[in-house]
Amino acid sequence: NLFGIDPELLWVTCHLTDQEAADIWRDEVGVHPDRIQFLDADNWWGPPGGPPGPCGPCSEIYVDKGAAYGPDGGPASGSDERFLEIWNLVFMQFARDTDGHDTELPKKNIDTGAGLERILGVLQGVDSVFETDVLAPLVETAQRVTNTRLGAAERSDISLRILAEHARTMSFLVSDGVFPSNEGRGYVLRRIIRRAVREAYLLDVADLVTPTLVDTTVEVMGEAYPDLVKQQDFVRTVVAREEERFRATLKSGTALLDTELDRLGPGATIGGSVAFLLHDTHGFPLELTREIALERGHDVDEDGFASEMAEQRQRAKDARKGAGGESVEVFAAVSAEHGPTHFLGDDSYAIDANVLAVTDDSIVLDHTPFYAESGGQVGDTGVITSPTGRARIVETVYGAPGVVRHRFEVLEGDIEVGQTVTAVIDGERRDAIKRNHTATHLLHWALRETLGDHVKQQGSLVGPDRLRFDFSHYEALSDDEIIAIEDLVASDILANSPARHYETTKDKAEEIGAIAFFGDKYGDVVKVLEAGPHSTELCGGTHVKALGDIGPVKIISEASIGSNIRRIEAVSGMGPLERLREDERRIKAAAEAMGVATDELVDAVERRVAEVKDLRTRIRDLERQAAAGRSGELAEQAVDGIVIARVDGLDRDGVRDLAVAVRDRAGIKAVVLGTAPDGGGVTIVAAVAADSGLNASELIADAAKKVKGGGGKSADLAVAGGKDPEALDEALDLVRAAVRS
Repeated sequence: NLFGIDPELLWVTCHLTDQEAADIWRDEVGVHPDRIQFLDADNWWGPPGGPPGPCGPCSEIYVDKGAAYGPDGGPASGSDERFLEIWNLVFMQFARDTDGHDTELPKKNIDTGAGLERILGVLQGVDSVFETDVLAPLVETAQRVTNTRLGAAERSDISLRILAEHARTMSFLVSDGVFPSNEGRGYVLRRIIRRAVREAYLLDVADLVTPTLVDTTVEVMGEAYPDLVKQQDFVRTVVAREEERFRATLKSGTALLDTELDRLGPGATIGGSVAFLLHDTHGFPLELTREIALERGHDVDEDGFASEMAEQRQRAKDARKGAGGESVEVFAAVSAEHGPTHFLGDDSYAIDANVLAVTDDSIVLDHTPFYAESGGQVGDTGVITSPTGRARIVETVYGAPGVVRHRFEVLEGDIEVGQTVTAVIDGERRDAIKRNHTATHLLHWALRETLGDHVKQQGSLVGPDRLRFDFSHYEALSDDEIIAIEDLVASDILANSPARHYETTKDKAEEIGAIAFFGDKYGDVVKVLEAGPHSTELCGGTHVKALGDIGPVKIISEASIGSNIRRIEAVSGMGPLERLREDERRIKAAAEAMGVATDELVDAVERRVAEVKDLRTRIRDLERQAAAGRSGELAEQAVDGIVIARVDGLDRDGVRDLAVAVRDRAGIKAVVLGTAPDGGGVTIVAAVAADSGLNASELIADAAKKVKGGGGKSADLAVAGGKDPEALDEALDLVRAAVRS
């Protein structure tokens, strides 16, 4: 009734054991018994003998598209073209074990799902979901951007449909704040974009296709999803950058894979080492290698790939493993007997505590003022004093889950298990860390406020001297954006709002809007930081009591650290003042070197740059004049119209100009000149006359290899570089031998 589909066109199927469902369809819904059919495997969710887990019979609704699409007989006839499934209801009532036995679930449910696009196809009277008014415009755009007509070939039709469907998916994912990455949702998005790009690549499309496909997606879906319209430029930028990167990957990786496939015999398997090389060196996902290989009739040794990957991970693990570390068994034993170490909080700087364990380099206390490194914040340092000794704490980390390990250097005497000790942290260092940590939260808020809600924390490091914050974003920050971020942070700090740090339940934290990120794991009780009126996030670190305690905050660097990941570094408290003093010292030194006052430095530097530029131009002119003068001398050395000589004292441009000047003299067919300036590399230049019949790049190809270099691909004027000045004379001899032969 809702969709207006003729009930006479509907068929339903039930599992052959599920008479209850059939009775409901007949007696309560009113479906004619002739249109109810019983099937076996097709109407069981969870294949017979299949994997363990929840399962049960299902009932499906089909639409009869008519005699033009196949014979009558209902879904049981196997006429998939005529009878189109549009709805499925799974009666999840059993749990299957590993032996294939089913037991009743204590809590049963019905899992129902409709193919909305299939229903749309039925309502619009089209044969395919790609002909509906939702996907047809995207298919049309895919045809336009690839210059490929739908129906021209089966394989290209697949490509066009993949482009259309994937365009919509990538648009919504990016609009929702997902970035292409190598893990989680980001990896799903990356695979979707890259699969679409590969289809365009297979159709020999050189230009970017994803931005135009995004535009069409917004045109089609924008009215129903206004956020998609607002995010259109952002989405276009993200997918375009990913497409550009992957096209470069495709170019290098496909060449290697094609070489390997050509080498293999029909049906042979691509080795795991080759698949791993493509993945590790060229960024080629295993899924893509598998897909390309299957298209060419080959399998991939995925076990070999997994073995290579495991070996790489083990190598990385071995490289990280420190020498001389204590076994975690001691800390695990403490955990089992005493439970986790109690950390006394932000404001605890000195306490008395009991020693639970001592190893060669670590002390474990029953409770501690030392914050253990976690959540991006470095651990505290300080001193522990016992009746028999003193130890400097150089690092505080977790030795086992919940057990704080105080790594120490002995100052005097020794510290023994069972003693009561005084534990004192470095208070100034803790305060600096607190300032930087709370500043990190303000920066996160300001980044989202300035750049958009797609900004999410990807990592951080909070120390006493600076903070580092990694976040998702697709391009470098402009100077204006950095200033805007700093201004937002400064305004909150100047307001000196309180910073509240407290424990609450996870549900309560979600109610008040505390930011917690997908993929992070939290317990039932969490710590929340409310840093002024704008920033509320889950955080277990140490923080200031009021934002004014932070002092000034200055961003000192911003850079890319990976695909769609940016990193800023900043300083707070005394840090900006120290940097200001250092900058002033450098400016003063530069002004003194230039012989001007500091307020005249910029003008003086600009004048000096202009003078240097002018002098360089004059030098180049003089070099050209000198080259013209030397060209006559070199031309006189020609043998059969060819000059081969070493000319030291000239740079790369000077040698090239001299070679051209010699070539342009009457009777000269070709010139090969080499130079090796003191402390520099080698330059070899070949210039040939248009009617000489010679090729400049071929003349110096072997010579370039001799000096451990390369380059010089032009036929009339080739310039090659090298790393071995000692071999220059031999290289020129190779050219002489070649022209004589």
